[in-house]
Amino acid sequence: MNKADIISKVHEVLGGTKADAERAVDTVFGGIEAALKDGTQVSIAGFGIFEAKMRAAREARNPRTGETVKVPAMRVPKFRAAKALKDSVK
Repeated sequence: MNKADIISKVHEVLGGTKADAERAVDTVFGGIEAALKDGTQVSIAGFGIFEAKMRAAREARNPRTGETVKVPAMRVPKFRAAKALKDSVK
């Protein structure tokens, strides 16, 4: 399932125009993205938790040349699934 499929599902449920459904989906994703940029955790009951975590600086290896490269510390998005979601997927 991709973003277009999600927009189609929202359009089926809500009706209206497809452009309205696309704006609704973009608003949800944009809100989650903005919260993660601010360092805020986004918790959706029964679905899971989106949060931004710090990844420590490390050394990596270029697989083509074998050269060691320093990778700086950075914030990365993480998702933890809720128990209800885990149980429904089983």
